[in-house]
Amino acid sequence: MKNVVIHKLENEFLSVGIKSIGAELCSIVNKLTGKEYMWQGDPAFWASHAPILFPIIGALKNDTYFVEGKEYHLPKHGFFRNNEAVVLKRHENDHLVFSLKFSEEILEAYPFKFEFEVSFILKGKSLEVKHEVFNLDEEPIYFSVGGHPAFNVPLFPGETYEDYYLEFDQKMELKTAVLSKDGLISNKSETILNDENKIHLRKDLFNNDALIFVAIPSKNINLVSEHSGKILTVEYSDFEYLGIWAKPNAPYVCIEPWLGIADFEDTDQDLKNKKGINKLMPSQIFSATYTILIA
Repeated sequence: MKNVVIHKLENEFLSVGIKSIGAELCSIVNKLTGKEYMWQGDPAFWASHAPILFPIIGALKNDTYFVEGKEYHLPKHGFFRNNEAVVLKRHENDHLVFSLKFSEEILEAYPFKFEFEVSFILKGKSLEVKHEVFNLDEEPIYFSVGGHPAFNVPLFPGETYEDYYLEFDQKMELKTAVLSKDGLISNKSETILNDENKIHLRKDLFNNDALIFVAIPSKNINLVSEHSGKILTVEYSDFEYLGIWAKPNAPYVCIEPWLGIADFEDTDQDLKNKKGINKLMPSQIFSATYTILIA
């Protein structure tokens, strides 16, 4: 593996680090308090920080899909995360842009000509994460895209995981899609909120894998400590799906804005028919941004 370079963004409030490989956000430090908000990737639990998911989210049935009847294979969450071919395109004090373009190797697994850019934009106490897909092909291209940022919980000494909760900007009836043992979306669901807006964290919350919310009406979620108040906010108005996840008993929580979802158990595996897939016409540009705001 290539040496990992940590690219920095900094202002008077925050210091942000992004890894060169996979353009992975790995650090958000409050310069006034020295607190690190991002999970530091302890491999005893989960070795990542905030992988970018492209061109699929979650698992494909048997890691397989079809385009025009031809069989292709992609791993869970696609090929952008941990990808050494990602290049730094622009670096300013408050703005970083990373890029990955199609290659002969990529075309063997994903038969579309594209450029995918991820921008990190630091504004005061907020970090915008912008995803842009450029269709360089002569035909429509199909893709999913999403984030997977993991935040330290608890953040302060003397607190426990159970002292924290996730608070939406509105009360909702909210059900999670239930994953099969193969990581596919089953026909089962479980109620998580019943005219409520808070999910209380507990170590066994993710024993059955991620909570997955489809067409979620709320587009704003706070991570809150019962003792220390609001920690941060994730705003995701450009995204239709939301995942919440952690390894059981791990001291972090992932808040994951998605435009796409894992395969359903009854999928026909045709990418064009995949639920949650995005279609982009030739010469068009797709854009979706989520924002992390430190309290």
